[in-house]
Amino acid sequence: MAEDEWQKRWKPQLKCFKCDSAHATLCHRTPHSKDESENVRPQLQEVPVADILKPGWSKPSTILFATEIPACEKTFAFALAQAVEFGAELVIFHAYDTLVVAASETSGIRYYDYAAAARAELEHLEPLAKRVREAGVKCETVVRPGLAADQILGMLRERQVDRIVMGTHSPGPMGKLLVGSVAEAVLRTASVPVYIIGPDVVDGAYRSFATRTVLCAISFHATSRMAATFAAEVAAEHKARLVLQHVIQPQERREALAGRSIDELEAELASLVSAELQSQITTQAIVVPGDPTEELLYQCKAQQADLIVLGAQGASAFAAAARQGVVYKVAAHAHCPVLTLSPVVLAASGAKAEKLHPAEAYLGGVF
Repeated sequence: MAEDEWQKRWKPQLKCFKCDSAHATLCHRTPHSKDESENVRPQLQEVPVADILKPGWSKPSTILFATEIPACEKTFAFALAQAVEFGAELVIFHAYDTLVVAASETSGIRYYDYAAAARAELEHLEPLAKRVREAGVKCETVVRPGLAADQILGMLRERQVDRIVMGTHSPGPMGKLLVGSVAEAVLRTASVPVYIIGPDVVDGAYRSFATRTVLCAISFHATSRMAATFAAEVAAEHKARLVLQHVIQPQERREALAGRSIDELEAELASLVSAELQSQITTQAIVVPGDPTEELLYQCKAQQADLIVLGAQGASAFAAAARQGVVYKVAAHAHCPVLTLSPVVLAASGAKAEKLHPAEAYLGGVF
């Protein structure tokens, strides 16, 4: 397709996606010409997810709240609200690297007092634990010396945890990672979903932390079915509507649209959700051209999403440091929390590592 022809076809639609009232009319178009129909993309591969998605991932019974000291009040409020909603135990976890230096009264020898450091950290967390217990939620506080990411992941290996809730931050003056090194390491390697509260997230207290709309980013890869099913289960637990979104980048438009209309692509997205789950929730599929980050953040506002679900297949420390990964950008700038499925979680579905198109490593299991 010539560039001028593509501009004529898509330019009006680029405007329509900034106006919900025009969306339905402009998005439904006819298939492409015969000369483009030879390169038709394969349909999504079936991925068995029934035995992979653990019930606790969408309805957690134990939530790990990873916090710094002092704790971020907004992040803590989201963690507590989820524990109350699901009747889950809340584990308040903090890893510290500050050692207390003490002197022996008899010898005068200076030494590191780990016990004293732990007691000091627990005292800082006790007011939070008290508020949790007053809300009728079972609570445990755990503090450990060491690197935060290592200790958080260590907790996952030692005990049953269904979800991690943690905050993040934007780049600092010294050029920190876009979502912070701790959050980046955890969302990339955790064996359970990670619920991230970015600096731009609006406090959920005004809506009683209700989740009414779940936005899930999808790509046409094998792990998309797992991401969509997980998002649908989350929506069903909250009795929320589900919006599935796929963004077609300019580099992939010929392959993505060859022989298929937008209607067909949207129907294919919707088919990722089982009939059983579709009977419980309202599902909407949206396919748009553009930049994945911009379109996802726009739809987050346009759909008034309360939660974004993202896969993180292909997430890497390099992508975070280079600030190129969509998952990191969205987590840092979204106005609602982001619930991520790490490459470890996605790999459990049996999805094999695949060579990704450099312009396509971004959505629904491919970040």
